[in-house]
Amino acid sequence: MPENVAPRSGPPAGLAGGRGRSAYQDRDKPAQIRFSNISAAKAVADAIRTSLGPKGMDKMLVELSKAQDIEAGDGTTSVVIIAGSLLDSCTKLLQKGIHPTIISESFQKALEKGIEILTDMSRPVELSDRETLLNSAATSLNSKVVSQYSSLLSPMTVNAVMKVIDPATATSVDLRDVKIVKKLGGTIDDCELVEGLVLTQKVANSGITRVEKAKIGLIQFCLSAPKTDMDNQIVVSDYVQMDRVLREERAYILNLVKQIKKTGCNVLLIQKSILRDALSDLALHFLNKMKIMVVKDIEREDIEFICKTIGTKPVAHVDQFTADMLGSAELAEEVSLNGSGKLIKITGCASPGKTVTIVVRGSNKLVIEEAERSIHDALCVIRCLVKKRALIAGGGAPEIELALRLTEYSRTLSGMESYCVRAFADAMEVIPSTLAENAGLNPISTVTELRNRHAQGEKTTGINVRKGGISNILEELVVQPLLVSVSALTLATETVRSILKIDDVVNSR
Repeated sequence: MPENVAPRSGPPAGLAGGRGRSAYQDRDKPAQIRFSNISAAKAVADAIRTSLGPKGMDKMLVELSKAQDIEAGDGTTSVVIIAGSLLDSCTKLLQKGIHPTIISESFQKALEKGIEILTDMSRPVELSDRETLLNSAATSLNSKVVSQYSSLLSPMTVNAVMKVIDPATATSVDLRDVKIVKKLGGTIDDCELVEGLVLTQKVANSGITRVEKAKIGLIQFCLSAPKTDMDNQIVVSDYVQMDRVLREERAYILNLVKQIKKTGCNVLLIQKSILRDALSDLALHFLNKMKIMVVKDIEREDIEFICKTIGTKPVAHVDQFTADMLGSAELAEEVSLNGSGKLIKITGCASPGKTVTIVVRGSNKLVIEEAERSIHDALCVIRCLVKKRALIAGGGAPEIELALRLTEYSRTLSGMESYCVRAFADAMEVIPSTLAENAGLNPISTVTELRNRHAQGEKTTGINVRKGGISNILEELVVQPLLVSVSALTLATETVRSILKIDDVVNSR
């Protein structure tokens, strides 16, 4: 460039120094702030963007979480975090030009090795070892909102599962045999386990609230005057005819009630009817005179549980209502819950069908919902131990062990495989790192310390969130079923492999 070209016109020399310069320097700041705000907003938008539409990423992760819930019942958060971390590793591997198929196959290899490692570090457990079962349930409850009540809820969930299975032969638990009844009012301290049946419906005839040596019938027909098949109107213009109609109705209902009484039934459960009133006032009057306790509006979905619990059979027509269709129990009574409503309890069943009921109480709807979810998770943890009778340490210990052992394993492989397995191993560190972060510890130094301890052979060392440090997690009784860890690892890896296979999007109309 020629030297004699005049410089561009700039600010006057006087302004260039002193105050002017500081004004120019400050002008950068608003731009920086704008950029930082824009990038923050973009990050949020990017996070939400993947969840747009019915095929969005959050749907995939929700499905993943559901799958973990069905398989293990606990570890639903962990499975999503592991999947996210593995996806992060995939991104880096793909950017390095490694083919998706190689990544996918390597991840499968790492998963198989990972399950082997987890099984090696687990310890077998017997269902007769009540202490261990309690610790497992307590560990699950400790991460929930109702954690301060874990000393009450843990024994309750363990007892519930043990009552509905035969520990010697059981390979799984049908959680439908443990019914959770929610009742507003009171506190979580008022939750209780009832061996028998608990109904939230009220007794229809308030005069009879307690029946000993109960004979219980369950009917699915209506105790009210029959209707015509089609929607007809009948005009009765004569008092004599009117009287006759009423007399017939009275005789019809009295006949039904007498047949019920004849079998020796003294507690009658009536299924909800959508076509007409399941129970007319007249029928209730007769039943009351015959000292039969009546509970109406039994839901269709509760029928199976009721039959299993008290050994009764549902009757669809009065002609089939015989003594052998009745269930029996020591006591059926309506219990008042200190000012917050009433419950009907049927206890002392003669032939209990291996079912129990947990009554969940709470001061508001949110607390009750949360308590129910927590109890469900704790029940699932015990179910996991029935399915696969082995325990593993919690607190991030299995994941660090996986990271360490898989890194060693990657050295025995060659080429790209070795690289991918190493990335899989590194991704496992997300769980201890997140645990440390959420406990207010320094994630980097904590994970490094954990790695050192595990390298020295301390397999059960994990993060102790309560004490804010690292300790032997088994001694602290932070344990989880092996099935939870294995299931989380398997499902997360399968999801990531599925996502890797997606290489195009077809617009569907």
